[in-house]
Amino acid sequence: MAELVRSRVATGEYDSPSEVIQDDLEALIESGPRVEKWLRDKVTPAYDRYKADPMKCVPIDVAVEELAERHVQATAGM
Repeated sequence: MAELVRSRVATGEYDSPSEVIQDDLEALIESGPRVEKWLRDKVTPAYDRYKADPMKCVPIDVAVEELAERHVQATAGM
């Protein structure tokens, strides 16, 4: 992590390591409520559905393949 902070200062993006840390902490604090809402509204219900019937879940390799196909279709005209 220290190397990441040093590199961000070295690029001129920040004047000091404390600015990097302060900026990142502020972003983390701001994202907290959004992450909590996502966990409450999306993750918890999905987990509850999984626990209710694990056989309805899609294996990760199938999900990744489907996402890759959707990405190809979505970016085909770009």
